[in-house]
Amino acid sequence: MTQQPVVSPPPADEPWTVRRVLEWTTSHLKKHGSDTPRLDAEILLAHARGCQRIQLYTQFDEPLSDAVRAQMRELVQRRSKREPVAYLVGQREFFSLSFRVTRDVLIPRPDTETLVMEILDGVKGLSAPKVLDLCTGSGCVAISVAKNNKATQLTAVDLSAEAIAIAHENADRHHVTDRVEIRESDLFAAIPVGSKFDVIAGNPPYIPSAEIEQLDAEVSQHEPRMALDGGADGLTVIRRIIDAAPTFAVPNGLLLLEFTPEQAGTLETLLTDHGGYDEISIRKDLAHRPRVLRARFRS
Repeated sequence: MTQQPVVSPPPADEPWTVRRVLEWTTSHLKKHGSDTPRLDAEILLAHARGCQRIQLYTQFDEPLSDAVRAQMRELVQRRSKREPVAYLVGQREFFSLSFRVTRDVLIPRPDTETLVMEILDGVKGLSAPKVLDLCTGSGCVAISVAKNNKATQLTAVDLSAEAIAIAHENADRHHVTDRVEIRESDLFAAIPVGSKFDVIAGNPPYIPSAEIEQLDAEVSQHEPRMALDGGADGLTVIRRIIDAAPTFAVPNGLLLLEFTPEQAGTLETLLTDHGGYDEISIRKDLAHRPRVLRARFRS
């Protein structure tokens, strides 16, 4: 078994400069299991200093104030216990936009950008498309669509009141409150009867209950279980969406749902057996893994 190197601070007579703090923090986080220790160190230090990451490289030899060092120590200690960087700094970039995140919402991930691209493709050419974003969390999907297609009107729903508050904050941050309506709702429960959408989409909970504790500690110990737990086989919420969605869709509208790659075959079977869907297909993410279920509602 390879022994981990001992990470020592610089000699007492040498100042804690940006460079030294980055080097020490990178080594320390690597020792404590971070997959991206240098990136983590840069994000945390930029946050502690209140600057952009790029500024760290132009100020390598600048000593840190006692206040910044104290804040950095706290951040590194928490990161060493596998607390996600996004929660530590309170934001995450997604689809080239910055979103506020807390432990009340899932951290937006690059995989989910595939869902956004599929929605944008689905509304292309429509004069005033209406989109329903289920299980919106931070609102990253709905807001990203709104920022990239000015004609789209979106309704974003989530069961969590705390998540809804974050989604409202993000919609306001990105100036799309006039086109993104955010509602607290258990899927379709708070959607007015008779409402029809061109696209119904979502990133619902899809992890089987028994597998959540086996996930990386950053996820299992810190991200909201409500947003992860998809029931015994991971498909409890997805089945509800598949059954209820046709009532709220325009003829030939689209259903787009994110899932975990292992569920691809089962989901195709579910939609085929349902009988209310055509053109059932699976879209792959940037890593070429099955990621988004796509189907048309029968007219």
